[in-house]
Amino acid sequence: MNELKTTFMGIRMESPVILGAANLANYIENLKQAEECGAGAVVYKSLFEEQIQLESFQLDEKLNEFNDLHAEMVQIHPHIEHAGPEEHLFNLRTVKESLSIPVIASLNAVSGNTWVNYAKLLSETGVDGLELNFYQIPVNSGKSAAEIEDEQVNILREVKKAVSIPVCVKLSPDYTNILNFVSRLDKAGADGVVLFNSFFQPDIDINSEKHIKTFQLSNEGDYKKSLRYAGLLYKNIDADICSSLGVHTGEDALKLLLSGSSCVQVVSSVYKNGMSQLEIINRDMREWMQRKNYKSIEEFRGKLSKNNLSGNPFIYKRAQYVDLLLNSDQIFAGT
Repeated sequence: MNELKTTFMGIRMESPVILGAANLANYIENLKQAEECGAGAVVYKSLFEEQIQLESFQLDEKLNEFNDLHAEMVQIHPHIEHAGPEEHLFNLRTVKESLSIPVIASLNAVSGNTWVNYAKLLSETGVDGLELNFYQIPVNSGKSAAEIEDEQVNILREVKKAVSIPVCVKLSPDYTNILNFVSRLDKAGADGVVLFNSFFQPDIDINSEKHIKTFQLSNEGDYKKSLRYAGLLYKNIDADICSSLGVHTGEDALKLLLSGSSCVQVVSSVYKNGMSQLEIINRDMREWMQRKNYKSIEEFRGKLSKNNLSGNPFIYKRAQYVDLLLNSDQIFAGT
């Protein structure tokens, strides 16, 4: 019997397929179903500092909206404060107590102090690991890329000092030199890196001439950038690699494992096909391993990474792009 067991950040999992952070976690029944369908772990939906701040402001505004109508209004109401992250922490504890598979918390904060404070609170819920979502929207032309990266590396260092559980960093693909930045995170103590995050982007309705909210799922084939960088990073960093973004099938997952990933995160495919897609991905991986006579993931993980490509070490570099251009007539001819 071939084994799908793997480890990520030192966390042992029965499968390399992780249910990524999403609002699917709003209902614990979904997470229990993910466990039944063979998820190796789940990442609970992110704790967003900005959401907590906004809710706090809205509550304060609501409590004080009638203060100017009657002087006694400021005295007759009991003192009420926003609960902050308590609801999120309570739900996270419940999830951890309800599942037998590993649970990873996710954090998206703003300032250095709150990254550390919230990381401590999340770690105290009993979760197995912590995922930091680093994302910097370039809205300030006076701030250099180096400054942004320095801040984020320092946040990781401070979080690692504050918690005892393993910590990974989930990144956007928008850094100037992702290899250099991941290397810095690795040296700063990251136990894992997740490649890559997919964030909501603004959109506009041209008829109403207003901004609209969009929910954009990934498409099949979107995993290719994750595959490239997993292949380049494998064996060049100590941190484990988890690939995300566009993982829809067992074939996608196998490609990413072959490039050097220890595991994959799946979200969009579950939204499109239901939790049973996790079971299908596991089944397809097992069937492929059986055909190839692989007994474990470690027998083929990283087999097609850059370090193991003695025949064509340039496949992950620009030479691949040049090769495609030179042979474009054959590609479009279907030969």
